[in-house]
Amino acid sequence: MTRNIQELAGRYRDILRQAVFLVRSMDAEGELSIGHLSTLNMVAAEPLRVGAIARNAGIKVPSATEQIIKLESAGLVERVPDPADARGVLVRLTDRGQEAREAANTRRNGSMAQALQTLTSEEQRAIAEALPAIAKLNEALGRGHGPDARQGGPATEHRPAPAHQPTTN
Repeated sequence: MTRNIQELAGRYRDILRQAVFLVRSMDAEGELSIGHLSTLNMVAAEPLRVGAIARNAGIKVPSATEQIIKLESAGLVERVPDPADARGVLVRLTDRGQEAREAANTRRNGSMAQALQTLTSEEQRAIAEALPAIAKLNEALGRGHGPDARQGGPATEHRPAPAHQPTTN
């Protein structure tokens, strides 16, 4: 790997880390924590096993289970039998969970839109033009070109939401 690619990777990770911290603080008064909203966004496309949710969130299975229990008691998700494995269960979004997810994403997207309005039109255009490359990078990381590749298993059980679906974690 060239030194330029290593430097770009480091700069990108620094910017991404800062963005994650800022996004997590965007809706502090909202009913859903960033972790809860992230879980709802994960299971919005398709039901997932607890292990997949934990891997995708970068947490241990007991922590994911605790989160799911809280979401389940709030009526936002439900556990259903896995049709592919009688011993397993899947976590599925409920109608109430979908409503809560949409409301939280709308609020957070509104905050992001306000921040984007502080940029010049050229800066907004630069971000818009960079989004496909960032999505491609995310796909490469999800296919196992990141740290999970060395551990023998890419975290690909959760497919990111389509680009047109507004989500903010």
